[in-house]
Amino acid sequence: MRMLNFAKRNFKELIRDPLSLIFEIVLPLFLLFIFQQFKIPSDNYKLENFTPAIIVFGLSFITLFSSTLIAKDRTSSLLIRLATSPMKSSDYIIGYTVSLIPIIIIQNILFFAVSLILGLKFSINIMCAVIASVVVSILFIALGILIGSLVSERATGGLGSIVVQLVCFTSGMYFPKEAVGKTFSAICKALPFESCLNIIKGVLNNNFENISVLNIIIFSSYTIIVLVLSVIIFKKRMISDNK
Repeated sequence: MRMLNFAKRNFKELIRDPLSLIFEIVLPLFLLFIFQQFKIPSDNYKLENFTPAIIVFGLSFITLFSSTLIAKDRTSSLLIRLATSPMKSSDYIIGYTVSLIPIIIIQNILFFAVSLILGLKFSINIMCAVIASVVVSILFIALGILIGSLVSERATGGLGSIVVQLVCFTSGMYFPKEAVGKTFSAICKALPFESCLNIIKGVLNNNFENISVLNIIIFSSYTIIVLVLSVIIFKKRMISDNK
C-alpha cells in the first residue's frame, strides 16, 4: 500500500511539469512525421521500422525524466522523511517505475496513432509491441534511477542527454551500423539499445526471427545489472544523504 501511494505521489510530481511531458512526446512525434515527408529510400525509414525506432528514442527521454525526479527527491526532505518508513529500496524503485508506466503507454499510443494516420497497417501486433515496449522501458527507467542516485539534479541533464545520443547513434534508428565500420558495429552490438529496437521491431512486424538470442541476452543482462545497481546505489545514497 505504501509503495502504491508512493507511486501515485511520483506520478503527480511528474505531471506537474507539463512542458517536459509535451517535449518528451512532441519531439519524437515531430521526427516521426517529418522523416516520412522526406521519402528517404532506406528500409530504416519505413513506418514499420521507424515507428519502433521512435518508441526507443522516446524511452531515452524517460531516462532523463526519471533521473531528474530521483535527483530532485534526494535534494529535498522527502527521502529523509521516507527513510523512517518500513519501505525497502526495492519498494522505492518499483514505486518510481510504476509511476512512469502510464506515461510510456500514452506515449506509445500517440506514436502508433500518428503512424496509422501516415499509413502503417493496423494489426494486433501493435498491441503486442506496446507491451514489449513497456518491458523494454524497465531498462531505461532503471538507467534513470541509477543516474539520479549517482549525481545531482544539475548533472542529470548532461548524463541523460548522453543516453539520448547513444540511442540515436547506436540503436540503428537512422542508419545500419554496418555502414559505419566494424568497430562501430561492435560497439552497437555490445550496447543494449540496438537489442531494444530489434525486440520491438520484431514484435511489431511479427518477425521473431529478427530477434536473436543474443538480443535477448544483451537486453536481459543490462536490465538485471542496472536494476541491481540502482537498488544498491539508491540505498547507499539514501543512507549517506540522511547523515
